[in-house]
Amino acid sequence: MNLPSDDALRAPLSGVRVIDLTRILSGPFCTMMLGDMGADVIKIEDPHSGDPVRHIGQGAEGLSWYFASFNRNKRSVVLDLRQPEGLAHLRSLLATADVLVENFRPGVLSDMGFTPEALKTLNPRLVVASINGYGSTGPYSQRPAFDFVIQAMSGFMSVNGERDGPSLRSGLPITDLVAGVYAAFGIVSALRARDLNGTGQHVEAPMMNSIMSMFAYLASDYLASGREPVKNGNDHPITSPYGLFPAADGEVAVAPSTEAILLKFLTALDLAHVLQEERFRTNAQRMVHREALNALIAEKMQSNTRSHWLERLNAAGVPSGIVQTIPEAFADPQVRHQEMVMEVEHPGHGVVKTLGFPLRFSDTPCRVHRPAPDHGQHTDEVLASLTAAGR
Repeated sequence: MNLPSDDALRAPLSGVRVIDLTRILSGPFCTMMLGDMGADVIKIEDPHSGDPVRHIGQGAEGLSWYFASFNRNKRSVVLDLRQPEGLAHLRSLLATADVLVENFRPGVLSDMGFTPEALKTLNPRLVVASINGYGSTGPYSQRPAFDFVIQAMSGFMSVNGERDGPSLRSGLPITDLVAGVYAAFGIVSALRARDLNGTGQHVEAPMMNSIMSMFAYLASDYLASGREPVKNGNDHPITSPYGLFPAADGEVAVAPSTEAILLKFLTALDLAHVLQEERFRTNAQRMVHREALNALIAEKMQSNTRSHWLERLNAAGVPSGIVQTIPEAFADPQVRHQEMVMEVEHPGHGVVKTLGFPLRFSDTPCRVHRPAPDHGQHTDEVLASLTAAGR
């Protein structure tokens, strides 16, 4: 490992050098998390336009805020990997690194001369992480992949939407993000394994595998019964009542996921007596008669406002909330208290608002020690360090 800089001495991944060959979203999200934990992330970009996300989305002062949101805490180095000199520089960097992260199509890294055997010879301690669509083996390994396509192929879209409506994608690029999180988790696990046995290994996070691992009770119910999961809109597929209910001035989301919480919910609505009815006595019966029970709840909740029900239900210990817009969520006092929006000064580009850190550490808090870099900003600095080291 490399010695940490003074400003990263307490960070969990201080001293870990990451060579980042990724672009767009899943890979940069992964390496951003590593950088947030203190790793020295060196982002390799082509000499022409760099990561395509540099030129996508809203921006100001020549900087894409989309790019800035996923590439903080990194250094940018321009290398032409189609030329021998660029490959030689990359080889020297990998010899000094702890982690290599790539999201090429399977086989591209080997075609560049960095086969598993070559990397093992170059740096036996190197952890190599690959993010791809379907995995590096199997009949789909060479298919091009994109978040929308993986949402469709994985079955994820088939359970989103109203029961009789079309299948829907997630509003978020969910398969990209989940694969990025798994890759980061795999990398820190492989680094721990290296602490134990002295050698690095290959970690792979296919987008298809990653999102399918999130199917939870949908998967377990199907595997146990053979019944195909169906779209349920905002109703829960295995419990009732659950979902959005209309108050006098809008909808309230309520999640009474256990019998105890359900009793609290119905008691708060002065409807606890309905549980004595045969059709509502058990969850299985309530699932059959979901529409009738939902109608009783809706009639009661429409008699008062959202704020009334939120105060009453939360005081009773019933998970509940309202459907907030993105502006409302960012303005929410709890979100503001948690600092989920940060303002980061980018020299030459002004102040950029970006998402904050989702994790909270008591002793080693995440922080921005580098704003997102300009294209090739650190090329001379990094290559000079290789020359000084005799590489």
